[in-house]
Amino acid sequence: MSEAASNIEGLLRQALSPIDPPDDLAGRLEVTLTNLTEIAAEELEAWELSSMRDPRNWARPAAAILVGGGAGAALVLLRARRRATEPPGGLHGARVSTERALGDLRAQTRRLLGGGR
Repeated sequence: MSEAASNIEGLLRQALSPIDPPDDLAGRLEVTLTNLTEIAAEELEAWELSSMRDPRNWARPAAAILVGGGAGAALVLLRARRRATEPPGGLHGARVSTERALGDLRAQTRRLLGGGR
């Protein structure tokens, strides 16, 4: 019985060992999130205000807002995390990193709301 238990423990250790993600995972995720944000922005640009009187037409713009907002927020977080893993540059580096993150947030918000590309 103890041999079977140790065999199970060994199998569990092997099955639950940590796995490193692929090297290009962050890049692929960033491209996907950028594409989702752009598609949502295009959907909102094509949206006609006059058609919003009928509640049946609310689903596509609402979905575009949710998907675009979620993808934009995730993209900002992904970029902020990547920049946080870069070597620190002291107080100046923190300021530059914060300015970049705010710039990314501003750009994504403009893109989502159709204020330019």
